[in-house]
Amino acid sequence: MQQGAPAVMIEAESFTASQGEFQVAELPDGNIVVKDLESGDWLGFEVNVPVPGRYRCEIRLSSESNSAGSCWIEDYYDNKDGRTYNITAGIQVPATRKGGVYSIVSKDGSPLDSGLHKMKFHPESDKVNLDWIKFTLMKHHQFTPDTLVQNMEGSEWKLVWADEFEGQGLPDTSKWTFDIGNWGWGNNEPQFYTEYRIENARQENGHLIIEARKNDMGQPWTSARLTTRGKISFIYGKIEFRGRVPSGDGTWAAGWLLGDAYRDEISWPYCGEIDVLECVGREIDDQTGDGINHASCHTRAYYFKQGNQITSIIPVQNMTDEFHIYSIEWYPDGIHAFVDGEKYFTYDQLDGEWEWPFNDPQNLIVNLAMGGGMGGEIDKNMTSAQFVLDYVRVYAKE
Repeated sequence: MQQGAPAVMIEAESFTASQGEFQVAELPDGNIVVKDLESGDWLGFEVNVPVPGRYRCEIRLSSESNSAGSCWIEDYYDNKDGRTYNITAGIQVPATRKGGVYSIVSKDGSPLDSGLHKMKFHPESDKVNLDWIKFTLMKHHQFTPDTLVQNMEGSEWKLVWADEFEGQGLPDTSKWTFDIGNWGWGNNEPQFYTEYRIENARQENGHLIIEARKNDMGQPWTSARLTTRGKISFIYGKIEFRGRVPSGDGTWAAGWLLGDAYRDEISWPYCGEIDVLECVGREIDDQTGDGINHASCHTRAYYFKQGNQITSIIPVQNMTDEFHIYSIEWYPDGIHAFVDGEKYFTYDQLDGEWEWPFNDPQNLIVNLAMGGGMGGEIDKNMTSAQFVLDYVRVYAKE
């Protein structure tokens, strides 16, 4: 945990809004709890977050149900867009039956901006008793000190930034930082993204290997997500990811860009997102390695949770054993996507910030997710998967 910010403790009885029938009761030890919460009930809280960052969410509770259930935390339940911001995904609630012992359950990495948050606690099982919720800072939000703005007029491309992954061991921390945690990542993904762990992210033989591992570190899956946020961001340019992706149901490899304006879930998709390399194993033939790549732009006007994102796909041959170049050319008036030089996608919606947030800095991200909304059900026989990158490059025109 990082120093410099106090933990935020929310006592159950401090709720400011609610739904359902329940009891506020005092335990023999003097603790006051909210008892007998049922599935479909909720408690609302006002939470003041001191600094932006990634937080561990701990919940002290018990359940008098005969079977295990789950719970989750919703942020910004008063948001103007009518969105549901799940910042923990499902957290297992142990079944302790009548008079059960209280336990602490948790999720790591929930993104929270500083300021007032209106949150809800949602039980997804019956006879849940809540004592408290606590948020502890794991990692400060990393503001990016440098932005490269690329010239886009001229006839030739000039390399301005790259990682060729020629080192050994951990990724180059002068270029990349790690996103951490298992809070679901907005898509109910089960993997725990680790940091500085060679088993999940390493340079080897001129490549970056991001490896997802099953039943690792006490987690269903571990993996890695690297970002240039906190190091460098970009406006415009040609951006290339040369990589090969894993097959197998549940894998979800990605090379993409996310707006620097992202602080927590309410920032998205206002901040903008550009998906350059996005491949899921369920769309790849296990025998031939042939599959599909997706290119998309997500903005407040057009994004997948509204079902109107602007996107396109392209077939790619043997994407599991051969390297392919997934790229965009990002201009002030449009974004074009290519695979191995073949253009297949254009985004050119320019009517205001809701359609075009792409005059502002974006950072690069590479990651291997498992399951979730796009990855789908994970093959039960799979024990590991690798996303291999040969290089990431950024060019300007001259």
